[in-house]
Amino acid sequence: MAEFTMELNDEQKEVRDWLHGFAADVIRPAAAEWDEREETPWPVIQEAAKLGIYSLDFYAQQFFDPTGLGIPMTMEELFWGDAGIALSIVGTGLAAVGVLANGTEEQIGTWVPQMYGDANDVKVAAFCSSEPDAGSDVAAMRTRAVYDEAKDEWVLNGTKTWATNGGIASVHVVVAVVDPELGSKGHASFIVPPNTPGLAQGQKFKKHGIRASHTAEVVLENVRVPGHCLLGGKEKLDERLARARERAKSGGERVKNAAMATFEASRPAVGAMAVGTARAAYEEALEYAKTRSQFGRPIIDNQGVAFQLADMRTQIDAARLLVWRASWMATTGKKFENAEGSMSKLYASETAKKVTGQAIQILGGNGFTREYPVERMHRDAAIYTIFEGTSEIQRLVIARTLSGMPIR
Repeated sequence: MAEFTMELNDEQKEVRDWLHGFAADVIRPAAAEWDEREETPWPVIQEAAKLGIYSLDFYAQQFFDPTGLGIPMTMEELFWGDAGIALSIVGTGLAAVGVLANGTEEQIGTWVPQMYGDANDVKVAAFCSSEPDAGSDVAAMRTRAVYDEAKDEWVLNGTKTWATNGGIASVHVVVAVVDPELGSKGHASFIVPPNTPGLAQGQKFKKHGIRASHTAEVVLENVRVPGHCLLGGKEKLDERLARARERAKSGGERVKNAAMATFEASRPAVGAMAVGTARAAYEEALEYAKTRSQFGRPIIDNQGVAFQLADMRTQIDAARLLVWRASWMATTGKKFENAEGSMSKLYASETAKKVTGQAIQILGGNGFTREYPVERMHRDAAIYTIFEGTSEIQRLVIARTLSGMPIR
């Protein structure tokens, strides 16, 4: 078991510097353009694929880093470049995590490579969980999956929303209800292969931030997928549902559902994204404060500005440490006994919103214009307290874990 450390090793530093160079030289120069266009930055994704950054092999190496710091380090550097473009590059990872968390070895080997494609023909994937009436309330999910035993096929019907890469993805991972009586315990995840009839893109959302990342509804009308597209397999599902029914009768412990298993694994990574955006805004504000003069001296000479910067840096470092701790715990198999994963996302997300807002304040009128990147960073930071579990949901998870009470 790797010991927890706050120092990256030489190999990790080399990867970090490589990613930072890509973020500085490729992502940042393109950030404003793709934010304005509100389109998927395919040329940037393809460049990342050519360099090996957008690939299964690269993310597998970071995912299996024994220290647990590979993924948060990667996320921080890419999102330091730009959140919208970075999410277009890493958004496929959520679908991949969905397969890794719930799938068999054969399913992982079959579907995850197809999510990325190759440098000459890049693909993206989508994880589809939220619905118009079921965001934080996963028990309200209505998308149904019904098993057609005669054909060994599952038939999916419903509408998903807020799906990153939804509709443009090669592979969709869809969470659906297989047993309505079990509520959130009666969910399962399914692979919808490329070009499957019945799956269509619904509304594409025009967003406040992360506008270079495609977000849309996914409509499923009598979508038929082979039995082997049920992640984990039917035997495992039947066993899990049987246990859930017995526990429901006896009032036993709660059973995790497929969507929550995915989100639990990805929360520290989202925290790292927020750290990257916060760090970028802090660095812009620090440089501006050192070079911008008012009343004959740099504005950083004023305590009102300098103290803000001191708080910003302190909060960023604290957020990074929470993210690294949670990532190390997840990799080394330590249980989140105090909801450490949720803690990391909560604090990092709130820090990103606060720090980017302070950066605008330090830049004054300039910070409010699109001529300076902190305006875009502030818009982007708003999403971290919303997606993959709102800050309110994170607080609920933490409070329930600490108290052992069913707080509502």
